[in-house]
Amino acid sequence: MSESQPVPDAIKRLPWPEQYQALANSARAPVLKAFYEAGCVAPETPVSEVPMVALDFETTGLDAEAHSIVSIGLVPFTLDAIQLGQAKHWVVRPRLPLHQLSVTFHGITHADISEAPDLSDILEEVFASLNGRIPVVHFRHIERPFLEVALQWRLEEGIRFPVIDTMAIEAHLHPNRQPSLLQRLTGKKQLSIRLADSRTRYGLPHYAAHNALIDAIATAELLQAQIRHHFSPQTPIGDLWL
Repeated sequence: MSESQPVPDAIKRLPWPEQYQALANSARAPVLKAFYEAGCVAPETPVSEVPMVALDFETTGLDAEAHSIVSIGLVPFTLDAIQLGQAKHWVVRPRLPLHQLSVTFHGITHADISEAPDLSDILEEVFASLNGRIPVVHFRHIERPFLEVALQWRLEEGIRFPVIDTMAIEAHLHPNRQPSLLQRLTGKKQLSIRLADSRTRYGLPHYAAHNALIDAIATAELLQAQIRHHFSPQTPIGDLWL
């Protein structure tokens, strides 16, 4: 894999809209140029006015440098509506081999990927849903680094974008979720901020986990609930993204 030139620190320090403008000028791959040219909303924009896309990957493991994406689920949404008619789901052929543990986890088998496309074959479709939208994930340390490495492999260019992380929001809302020693001795357990457990706190229905599209829909619903319970539709998007 050839390494692309790293993004200069001067660009990384810019607000996200200005980063997109600068990166649109330097991106070589057409899909990335179009992504940046679609722009990024200003940080002061109320979240109610922001087009978003919930994004979830299933992978062969947790290390972006040693594992690969095997499925992608995404669904465009706003605070008011989840656009299920525009939801997308792909199984993709990983560059690195499946492991039995990951097969057990997400149920995607060697037979499922034998005829699946490579990510490079569907990049235009994926980016058609990403362009102009703010990605929303549950645990940003999967989607952002895995997409970065996948694009480096295929395009010799990485990608930069803000995300709203519903897990990070739950961590912020529950800073004392780890019980003290005394509390553990009396039987108190750590409060979980996993996707399913977080949804339960808002009375959201239980969905089967580890399907990328179902998890993306679940994440979109979770963010809608978080905003309604703890924030406001007028909350600036810059207070939420990372």
